[in-house]
Amino acid sequence: MAKKVFVSYHSATEDTNHKNLLVAWSKNDSSHFDIKFDDLSVGVSINSDNANYIKNVIKGKIKDSAVFLCLVGENTHKSDWVKWEIDKAVELGKKIVAVKIKSMYQPPSNLYGVGAVWAMSFTYDSIKKALDS
Repeated sequence: MAKKVFVSYHSATEDTNHKNLLVAWSKNDSSHFDIKFDDLSVGVSINSDNANYIKNVIKGKIKDSAVFLCLVGENTHKSDWVKWEIDKAVELGKKIVAVKIKSMYQPPSNLYGVGAVWAMSFTYDSIKKALDS
């Protein structure tokens, strides 16, 4: 049975393409990538009138997942939404995996000190190793 993974990413940036690649890997039967990534794109800004509803939905999806994976792109550290998702994952006691799209990218500060497993490059092998550790 596949491991269910919540993917947190900064949707206004390159991170979306990388999230889509993760989802494609999880759907590829020949990849032996025994992971199911949830696409939780909501298409509504965190500052919208629906923010509380969106937070409740996202919190439920994090709770239902085995692993919380944070994609770290160039501007992810500036996203209040991603920071909130990380805080929820910590609160819910989820295994946290951080994946740097490029090794030089700065992660959100709340990823430090929470026992995150790091994949320092966006490669299949690096991500699979971090998820399996």
